[in-house]
Amino acid sequence: MRVGLFIVLGWFAAVSLACADEKIPLLKVGSEVYSNVTVTSVSATDIYFIYDQGMSNAKLKYLSPDLQRHFHYDPAKARQVEQKQAADNVEYHHDLVIPPATKVLAAGDDSTSQPPASAPAKKIWAKSFLNQKAPDLIVEKWLTPEPDRRGKFVLIDFWATWCPPCRAAIPELNGYQQKFGDKLVVIGISDETEDAVRRLETPKINYAVAIDTQGRTKNAVGVTGIPLCC
Repeated sequence: MRVGLFIVLGWFAAVSLACADEKIPLLKVGSEVYSNVTVTSVSATDIYFIYDQGMSNAKLKYLSPDLQRHFHYDPAKARQVEQKQAADNVEYHHDLVIPPATKVLAAGDDSTSQPPASAPAKKIWAKSFLNQKAPDLIVEKWLTPEPDRRGKFVLIDFWATWCPPCRAAIPELNGYQQKFGDKLVVIGISDETEDAVRRLETPKINYAVAIDTQGRTKNAVGVTGIPLCC
């Protein structure tokens, strides 16, 4: 992890601690107005909060100038974070569609196909928990009935409605759930709002879906590109 990212994360933690549990009677974000707001955390780009109709988040750049100053919004830092996220997503999607080069076998060669020695190691877009206990599954709200995970394998898909590869993966995940449903539970988790996820009607999702606008499980797993299944 580069030093610059440590600086951003340190700033994020300081702002989150300073603003957590702050109450705001009315919060206006563009044309949206939220009542009885309790701020739960603030990042370089977003404010996360509970209000009288549930939980949500909003971009700091859409708040009034007074609130931007109050929550220490820094446009330069926000751009840095958003550009890093965008670059990570582009690199991740590039890896999805272009597999690593493999050795081409000559006719009659019965050796095992191996990547050439010069082939770069494939980047992992999350932390490795090999031979370790996986983080707890934390969700903010189930948009489908919570699945019974006892005695089953669990496949978690971190995704978002705005992500074309995420939407393209839905039919395949539906197939996994249908074919292996007696042994497998597929769960899609988005850090978007409930309204955003419910607006997605095509393709239809036939597995469990939950949201967590704070991205707690996503952050615990260290996800840096979506879609990501683990």
